[in-house]
Amino acid sequence: MLAATNGASTSIWMDTASVPAYPPLAGDLDTSVCVIGAGIAGLTTAYLLSREGREVVLIDALGIGAGETGRTTAHFFPPDEWYVDVEKAFGTDSAKLIASSFSGAIDLVESIVQREQIDCAFDRLDGYLYTPSGNGFREMDKEYAAARRAGVEVEQLERVPGLSFDTGPCVRYSKQAQCHPLQYLGGLAQAFVRNGGQIYCGTRATSIDGNREVQVVGTTHGKVRARAVVVATNTPFNDRVVMHTKQTGYRTYVIGMRVPKGTVPRILLWDTGDPYYYVRLESADRAADHDILVVGGADHKVGQDAHPEHRYDDIERWVRHRFPMAQSVEYRWSGEVMEPSDGAAYLGRNPMDNKNVYIITGDSGNGMTHCTIGAMLVSDFIMERDNPWRSIYDPARKVTHGLADFVMEQANTLAQYGEWVTGGEVESVQEIAAGAGAIVRDGARKLAVFRDEQGELRALSAKCTHLGCVVHWNSAERSWDCPCHASRFGTDGAVLHGPAVSPLEEIALNSEGKRDSARSAARPAQQRSDDLR
Repeated sequence: MLAATNGASTSIWMDTASVPAYPPLAGDLDTSVCVIGAGIAGLTTAYLLSREGREVVLIDALGIGAGETGRTTAHFFPPDEWYVDVEKAFGTDSAKLIASSFSGAIDLVESIVQREQIDCAFDRLDGYLYTPSGNGFREMDKEYAAARRAGVEVEQLERVPGLSFDTGPCVRYSKQAQCHPLQYLGGLAQAFVRNGGQIYCGTRATSIDGNREVQVVGTTHGKVRARAVVVATNTPFNDRVVMHTKQTGYRTYVIGMRVPKGTVPRILLWDTGDPYYYVRLESADRAADHDILVVGGADHKVGQDAHPEHRYDDIERWVRHRFPMAQSVEYRWSGEVMEPSDGAAYLGRNPMDNKNVYIITGDSGNGMTHCTIGAMLVSDFIMERDNPWRSIYDPARKVTHGLADFVMEQANTLAQYGEWVTGGEVESVQEIAAGAGAIVRDGARKLAVFRDEQGELRALSAKCTHLGCVVHWNSAERSWDCPCHASRFGTDGAVLHGPAVSPLEEIALNSEGKRDSARSAARPAQQRSDDLR
């Protein structure tokens, strides 16, 4: 079980793996490269550079895999937009580059697993895409043809083989992969340290300042001076506006259900519905008489469903309708994905920054694959090697595809600011049940108030410390989530997910549950961040 994580739910990976623990930074230091984030993006980048002989320091606010990598379903699979849409948006030549990057990422992970002898249940297997609509033949014809033009090994079939339900026409993608993500990260961290790398956890990066020669990363435990900095934090905290207009944060939901061993084939499965679902099989205990069927979907924008538990129920109903052998629900968890406006991730130099600051973001539900691609690309940048994938993933590229979605997302974000002139969700804190949170109007301010199981109230400013939206309660993860740019905060105000850097302001309440002006001078954000370590 992970010692630290960024939510209340527990994934199957957290429950079945232990990862190495590393101490916080103990003062200032100098290095060649500073990597921020100990998920698959950051650890892969750090590992690759350490093999090149670079001196690398990796820091993380929580710990190894404590962010979104511990909440993935760990599919390595084709682009979330699928090749027919990739080709339509970027052209055939770019679709070929994207296809080669995806296959290259899977090959790299496989080679690392073999070289470092990482026991993470890495498995090559086939993936299948089908459509639940009545246009299966036509839609799958187009995807099959586009994938073939991109150079992907695919096959058209009348249905997905071995399943208990008839999917209708499908496309089979050969040589995809899956693994246990936290076991993989644990092995990767140990290999990185063997190569001379340094890891410091419980160390939150708060700023990046510098020039072309050196960047200084400010943290809660000292400064790291480096010739290059890689921000691998799912969404970049160092970019206040630009990148956050190019991508949108979504919550995605996953359940793990028991199925008798041998009743579901070991494949990856995806559909094209709305909502869409994605499926894999996990044998967490190889000696057991059952497997865990891992099924995800039911996405929504971060901060725009206060009580999302019904989404787990929706997924369960979908599973039981198609997999009648499914037994008890063993796991329920959620994670966060960043959807880029045009469907391609943002991997490379950070726009409007010095050329020695790099970002890996915009995973689009393909975190394992995109983050590995990003690590390869950024490593080539730092080693001053050319890479054919640079332009297609360039974070500075203009949004020329998916403009309608881009405009819709920006309108949605702007609309959230209107909440400052509305009332609270409850009239009084007395209406807040134990274990629940709600927004309370307090004059010109809004408060985010949580009542714990002992009846104690914890009040915070409801103003997101990134760009000032009103945060919303998330009952599934017991967190305060920003509906604008996807920052998330704990009930104590601590940052769980960027782009916010500072915690929510603490607000003291009087005996009547009203704001106590005399006691509400918040402690300094730096002090409160240190208290969390």
